[in-house]
Amino acid sequence: MAVFNSINPFDQQLIGTYELMGEQQLNKALELSTMAFKDWKRRTFGERASVLINAAAILRNKKSELATLIVKEMGKVLPEAIGEVEKCAWVCEYYAAHAEGFLADELLEAGYVRSFVSHEPIGAVLAIMPWNFPFWQVFRYAAPTLMAGNVTLLKHAPNVCGCSLAIEGIFREAGAPEGVFQSLIIDTPEVERIITADIVQAVTLTGSERAGSSVAALAGKHIKTSVLELGGSDALIVLPDANMQKAAATALQSRLLNAGQSCIGSKRFIVLKDALNDFIHELESGINAYKYGDPFDPTVKVGPMARLDLAQSLEKQLQGSVAKGAGLVHGGQVSGCQFSPSLLLNVQKGMPAFDEETFGPLAAVIVAQDEAEAIALANDSRYGLGGSIWTGDLEKGVALARQIETGAVFINSLVKSDPRLPFGGIKKSGYGRELSRQGILEFVNQKTIAVEA
Repeated sequence: MAVFNSINPFDQQLIGTYELMGEQQLNKALELSTMAFKDWKRRTFGERASVLINAAAILRNKKSELATLIVKEMGKVLPEAIGEVEKCAWVCEYYAAHAEGFLADELLEAGYVRSFVSHEPIGAVLAIMPWNFPFWQVFRYAAPTLMAGNVTLLKHAPNVCGCSLAIEGIFREAGAPEGVFQSLIIDTPEVERIITADIVQAVTLTGSERAGSSVAALAGKHIKTSVLELGGSDALIVLPDANMQKAAATALQSRLLNAGQSCIGSKRFIVLKDALNDFIHELESGINAYKYGDPFDPTVKVGPMARLDLAQSLEKQLQGSVAKGAGLVHGGQVSGCQFSPSLLLNVQKGMPAFDEETFGPLAAVIVAQDEAEAIALANDSRYGLGGSIWTGDLEKGVALARQIETGAVFINSLVKSDPRLPFGGIKKSGYGRELSRQGILEFVNQKTIAVEA
């Protein structure tokens, strides 16, 4: 019998074993989705909102228990895991409060007695989610999806099956009818089987470029809507008039949060030459505070990477960059999934730390001669998810932000996902948007209705 094993990345101990679903179980899940959608789509916004409000309360009441599960399955430090659970409660409450307004009829003037766009649910949304934020990635799509009147099927990453089933249990406890939210313990070959089902009308994926390309092809083959949030190699641009202490502190926070395993983590620090010495001084002073080790140790800020292969891949990128001339000035120690916070200087195009997404606690400093070169370096990437600019001149910051090819730019602030702001990328970082009003509109039928007397 095929199974997924959940292994604690810190000590490599087996946490749990999860049996993969067979064809009969998959067929039943699809039947449940079909039946649940017929009922759920007719529920009022108030009825759907009550489920999300209940889910938010459960998340808060059980946050210690749920955060512990996150830490054991993928290794992030406990305070970050608690923050992730709390953020999930926030997104539930946000869409419970705003979904009805977001989906209100949109009146249009077109010469008819009345013409408008009605926003209606479409069916089941298949979600393929990653392990790095095992609760947040799910709730940020599920809250708007369910409030829109759709149902959902979740295929989570194999190493966080416990989180996947826990989330299903939360929605069940919150009062969601059977079949509205289902976790599928399946492997990649079964994905097409789910996408082909008539009830499934859309797919959302957060993950790698390779996975996104494959799923987008399947969705296109079967004429289903898709949203992709893929990798990133975000640039953090530092101008000479920036607050260096704040810029460096935020750069390290962005790069080392979740042991560097964040799509929107700042991975390339592009620093104008006149700011270089001050910025590096602040980086080198600040990085020493990032103790790594046991994620349950309250003095530890950086836990282990989620899997052995991920740490090995990052080590290869680090060594490849050093071999091409980058200077390793901090870190570089690797033991199992433990990867010490590391800092590379003199990174240039042609090195893995510049050209590739480095998904772990490895920061790269790149020198730009002027603002024009900084923008060119930022845009010289296959990715376009997020980015930030650090400057004392806010108008200049906005003008430069308009030139960066990416889905979001934050000025003098940490790049982050926020229920109130649209989130998503361009280029190889994917397409479509999550969160805010734009996120809930991705998976509804925007139906035109025109009335003539």
